[in-house]
Amino acid sequence: MKSTVSEKGQVTIPKALRDKLGLRAGQVLEFEARGGALVARKRKGPGRAVDRLFGILPHVDVDKEIERFRGKPWNPQEDSPRANRR
Repeated sequence: MKSTVSEKGQVTIPKALRDKLGLRAGQVLEFEARGGALVARKRKGPGRAVDRLFGILPHVDVDKEIERFRGKPWNPQEDSPRANRR
């Protein structure tokens, strides 16, 4: 993967690497030069309290949960007594 250094010294980390390494907006990185290579790593430390909690809960499909709470949508063919009242 390649990326170009801008005039301001900024580099875009390719999305595939951001996803693989769990990098999100606001993530602090530490840089060092090692053997002629630029090495970046996520900054260690406590960070923000909300960042420490990220990822501890299982993934939830919001659409499925809303459907579960609301129940099936009304269908006049399945509910003929109610359909006649409308």
